[in-house]
Amino acid sequence: MNAAVDVKGWCPGALRPMPSGDGLLVRIRPFCGALNLDQAAGVADLAARLGNGHIDLTRRANLQIRGLTDRRLPELLEGLGTLGLLDRGAGTEARRNLMVSPLAGLDPTECFDVRPIAAALDRALEADDGLQVLPAKFGFVIDGGGSLSIAGERADISLAATGNAFAFGLDTPTGTAWLGSVALDQAVPVAIAAARAFVAVADHGRMRDHVDKVQLSLPPVEVHPRPGGRQLGLLDCAVGVTAPFGRLEAGQLARLVALASRAKASELRLSPWRSVYIGGRDRALLEGARALGLIIDDNDPLLRIDACPGAPDCAAGSVGTRGDARRLAALAAEPGYRGSIHVSGCAKGCARSLPADLTLVGEAGRYRVGQRLVSAAELAVLLKTKADG
Repeated sequence: MNAAVDVKGWCPGALRPMPSGDGLLVRIRPFCGALNLDQAAGVADLAARLGNGHIDLTRRANLQIRGLTDRRLPELLEGLGTLGLLDRGAGTEARRNLMVSPLAGLDPTECFDVRPIAAALDRALEADDGLQVLPAKFGFVIDGGGSLSIAGERADISLAATGNAFAFGLDTPTGTAWLGSVALDQAVPVAIAAARAFVAVADHGRMRDHVDKVQLSLPPVEVHPRPGGRQLGLLDCAVGVTAPFGRLEAGQLARLVALASRAKASELRLSPWRSVYIGGRDRALLEGARALGLIIDDNDPLLRIDACPGAPDCAAGSVGTRGDARRLAALAAEPGYRGSIHVSGCAKGCARSLPADLTLVGEAGRYRVGQRLVSAAELAVLLKTKADG
């Protein structure tokens, strides 16, 4: 099996890998946001044998395997196909951008289990060749409500459970506009109709650029969705963990799968917060994840810092962002700095979509902070100044 390397690509897939500083980068889009334990163990094995062992959790609830070569790519694709993680073509893969509630079917506080509707939308997107021209990052959210609602995550088209129906939303320049209510049996047809309406009026950009041209007639929303957010640790129906800066090593993932198996769990659920959820309340699993170097506490200072891969993983970066970010976390805790920090290896600003209280941009081996260029050592003084107000 062969795949074309898209040198210009900025939204990679498995069938359209992207060159990076540490080799080819392949993105895996799990179906309905979940990996069964065999799939997760298989991904860990493929990353260790064929890549450099680095696995990234993304903000679109996907996984990325890094450090691949052209020679190894056919074997990787064969392995992903065996695991049931490969689409039938690059076009199908590119338009199957769905984020699903990470606790769907597990959370007793959700309105209803949205997984069957997410699966139906997945199939509808795969079958509709007219949607092949959708932009690479055009995406959908399907949210069931509950304690970990993803209704606040930005997507071109959103379906958020409210009562026994969906609130239907489209992305605008200022965020999601909830335009109407949709019955459960109409959710997939309406979402596909909105995507087709976008295609009819636009050949570029995103929904937010053309939302005023997409006309839909829907009954009014009776209850607006209530966005949630990341929660880690021992939850009511799951264990939530994450990795520093979203970077899992293949060995960590393999051992996390073993812990989940011992806890009688069946899946790893991915989230847009780069965290992983495993069904059940198992303290041994939680403590095992901590021993692996994973984060299980919402108050961990590393969670206030977003850092892109940086050098040498990314050819555009000139600074070792994640090593510096770890040191920054310790520095920030010492003077009492409580703001958010974004460490970007270059001016592209990857790894964070919202503005941070402090943004560092790599430039020629140093960091630009506003109009100043500073070294990593000089950041301690800067953080103390900001903490003192």
